[in-house]
Amino acid sequence: MMRYKDGFWPNFAALVYVGAAYFVGWVMFFTDEVVLYIPGVLILAHSMVIAAYMIHECAHNTIFAKNKWNAKLGRVLMWFTGSCYGTYEEIREKHFRHHVDRADVVAFDYRPRLSKFPKLVKLMHILEWLYIPALEIMMHFLVLILPFTMDNRRSKRKLVLIVLSIRTVIFTTVFIFEPLAVILYAVAYMLFLTVMRFMDVHQHTYEIFETLDQPRGEEASKFDHEYEVRNTYSNMISLKYPRVNLLMLNFGYHNAHHEKPTTPWYRLPALHKELFADDTTQVFPFINLLKSYHQYRVPRMLNADEGDIGGLEKGRRFVGVDGVSFLTAH
Repeated sequence: MMRYKDGFWPNFAALVYVGAAYFVGWVMFFTDEVVLYIPGVLILAHSMVIAAYMIHECAHNTIFAKNKWNAKLGRVLMWFTGSCYGTYEEIREKHFRHHVDRADVVAFDYRPRLSKFPKLVKLMHILEWLYIPALEIMMHFLVLILPFTMDNRRSKRKLVLIVLSIRTVIFTTVFIFEPLAVILYAVAYMLFLTVMRFMDVHQHTYEIFETLDQPRGEEASKFDHEYEVRNTYSNMISLKYPRVNLLMLNFGYHNAHHEKPTTPWYRLPALHKELFADDTTQVFPFINLLKSYHQYRVPRMLNADEGDIGGLEKGRRFVGVDGVSFLTAH
């Protein structure tokens, strides 16, 4: 049933953690113990982070031997991450285009469109300066909106309305019994979005193509493997203490992942060591990325990389690109 013989216990542990941490986080919001609110937010947010990276594993079919079971698990996990307004197939397609085309493939580039609304941009800049992930919130909100504004996504309207109705009932019920729990969930969700974005913006300097809703064209063969290697970066929390990277389900071993995308998450540290040994050319120190994330949090919102940009100073001058999450398929 499992794709790899050694995969049962690591994946079982990760899934149990997702369910248990998600449940415990919510329970902490209902205890009326203020001292438990912050731990509850952190635990709930982290459960969503692990759930998201398990969706990534499902998309690469690294958990179960049969693709249909990876898809079923992926759809369940999407409810944990709030990405259930879209479809698993859309998420998988977008992520595979990212790997195969060696680009950030999107349905539309929001940058020139958003720039036409200077007052909205200013407001979002203020929110981003305050560390509120306004851009990511907008991108997730668009999953609900686009089926009603783009003709080629009309078929998704029913799904959006059903999921919206279910989640509205759930959160309304929670609000009736414990209004603060909804607010704390919102904080946890924004923290989750921030963590996911932090990892995403520092892993590539790829070009952006508005070709997600189109058949693959000539641009799909524009870049080769060498380009992929040069423009892919690893952003582990720690090289010295590999187990710390389990906090992100080893997603920081991104060069290793791109070299062998079907390698399961628990084998990535060994694969990284096998492929790169002590070569840290494409590895950015975590502290540098924290500094750059802070410094460029506002200009990053409308930034777009062009590939082979250079001058990143081991990540210290890495602006990065927003809005490329694999959880938003547009």
